[in-house]
Amino acid sequence: MGSLLEVIALHPADAEAAQEGGADRLELCASMEADGLSPSVSTVSAIRRVTDLPLRVMLRLTDSFAVNGAELNRLTAMAQSYLGAGADGFVLGFLTADNEVDAESTAALVGTFAGTPWTFHRAIDNVLEQRPAWRALRTLPGLDTVLTAGSALGVRHGLDDLTALAKADPSVATVMMAGGSLQPEHVPWLYQAGVRKFHVGSSVRQDGSWTKAYVNSRFVKAWRNLLDAQDAKETTA
Repeated sequence: MGSLLEVIALHPADAEAAQEGGADRLELCASMEADGLSPSVSTVSAIRRVTDLPLRVMLRLTDSFAVNGAELNRLTAMAQSYLGAGADGFVLGFLTADNEVDAESTAALVGTFAGTPWTFHRAIDNVLEQRPAWRALRTLPGLDTVLTAGSALGVRHGLDDLTALAKADPSVATVMMAGGSLQPEHVPWLYQAGVRKFHVGSSVRQDGSWTKAYVNSRFVKAWRNLLDAQDAKETTA
């Protein structure tokens, strides 16, 4: 299977450039100053009109990884609205007060859109113990991707942990998507460990700016070429 390249899109222009550059999937969100919150339904609709790429929409109301019953109710309603607007999947994830995976709350939400694939986001990078967290994730239905940098500080700090986890368990490598200040030099190490999903955001924008620049299709193409080269090496090996 070839590598998957997911790009963060905040606007229709981002989506168009990402598709032109060779992205495979988009993560839709807003408020990157809060590390990504739920976008408006109108934004999802507008992006769906300009691209046929799969769209995974962020389900997150605050910059916290905790969630309460009222917020779960809001997110449930939002998920249905997003599906109506053209979403193909979701991005979410909750932690308990003890910084463990909140499997109960997460399962309650994903149960409301059964059959729709989803990503557990970088909340995983804030847990106290990684291995118990990954075991908890395996109990959650519909999960096919875990976005992680291996560290709350980004891939540069978490690369060793990511590669160790992926090498130790192929089932982890299958769902792992590396992202969080991901740099091109990280890719060969992750690829050798079995990781085939990669997530980029600021690195495909001029000067890494979320507010002053849209996604640049040339930058996306550079990532596409990098992943394609890794795929080609594996095919010919």
